[in-house]
Amino acid sequence: MSRFFSTLMAIFLAGAALAQDFSGLARIDADKSHLSDARRGGVSLELALSQGVPWRIFQLDDPRRLVLDFREIDWGGFDAALLGDAKGVADLRFGQFRPGWSRMVLDLQDPLVVEKAGMQVSDVDGSGVLTVELRLAEPAAYAARSGAPFDPRWDLPEPALQASDGKVRPDWAPIVVVLDPGHGGIDPGAEREGAQEKELMLRFAREIRDTLRRTGGFEVILTRDEDVFVSLERRVSIAHAAGADVFISLHADSLQQGHATGATVYTLSEDASDAASAILAERHDRSDILAGIDLTGADDRVADVLLDLARMETQPRTNLLAKTLVTSMKEASGTLNKKPLRQAGFSVLTAADIPSVLIEVGFLSSKADLERLQDPNWRAVMAGGIRDGLLRWRDEDKLLRELVRQ
Repeated sequence: MSRFFSTLMAIFLAGAALAQDFSGLARIDADKSHLSDARRGGVSLELALSQGVPWRIFQLDDPRRLVLDFREIDWGGFDAALLGDAKGVADLRFGQFRPGWSRMVLDLQDPLVVEKAGMQVSDVDGSGVLTVELRLAEPAAYAARSGAPFDPRWDLPEPALQASDGKVRPDWAPIVVVLDPGHGGIDPGAEREGAQEKELMLRFAREIRDTLRRTGGFEVILTRDEDVFVSLERRVSIAHAAGADVFISLHADSLQQGHATGATVYTLSEDASDAASAILAERHDRSDILAGIDLTGADDRVADVLLDLARMETQPRTNLLAKTLVTSMKEASGTLNKKPLRQAGFSVLTAADIPSVLIEVGFLSSKADLERLQDPNWRAVMAGGIRDGLLRWRDEDKLLRELVRQ
């Protein structure tokens, strides 16, 4: 670890010691906080907190981002627009990153490196002020100082994933379905009129889970069951560890151009079925970037998995899954897109040995779709359609697998 990161870790530990004397979640006082330009193209950030908390800071490249992690913060009522702005910062996001931890991410226009960073904690009331000074640097110097630091005092392991034993289950065994409510935590997804994609999809995933469980023929796992961020890679890992028979990712995006309405089912393909699908896949795959994930080397991993998808047994089963879902959802609700079956390069669908689809349940850019997504009766009908599609797929998939193996 460089001297730079060693210094920051020391700051973090000092903050941790001070924060141990206080209880409850810290809150940010927007009136006493600011983001502004500094001398010579630099940037100044000051965050006033109700109490000192453990924290750390690091930079990421490609794209350039500044990441601030905190022991969990209550973001309620905080509006980033009140901080002001700086020429070197293109955007600022914040939210829960993982249970017990919060994150703020600044998208940087320029190669700005951390010159100073420190938190002052009051001896009187325990309030804290985090000050960060960024200075303009050469691109090469920025790249050299980028990367997520590893420190065992912060990088606590995720809950262990028990690997599947790989045994073939009997035909009468429940279908293991992994439902993946898109986005979460610091990544809200699409937004409209106060509605957030991450909240709508988590609620819908829970309702689908309950609908499937009531049949007695499904075992259902959610990639997240609360408002936390889950990386694309981990979503796929959860499906593998669960020994999933099916992986379904749930989304409700918003189109920046044009108009679309109704549900659409996507399967993975390196070549998108149309330009809109390609743009949508690119937007979905930005989730890890938005949440401040270090993607160094990720392209190679994704490419390797894409090659695995050529395996003869999985792709026909995935195509069948998509078709049966479209048929049953149409029969149940009728509110499907005019072209309900499409293909695109969604990274979350790269589980090579698991039939995987992504369902755009609707589009928040459509007022009618938003109203349907907020209607519990419509969601119940759509959940029933997904259930019927999975049951139909189970029966037809058994025949398909027997044919493929001949």
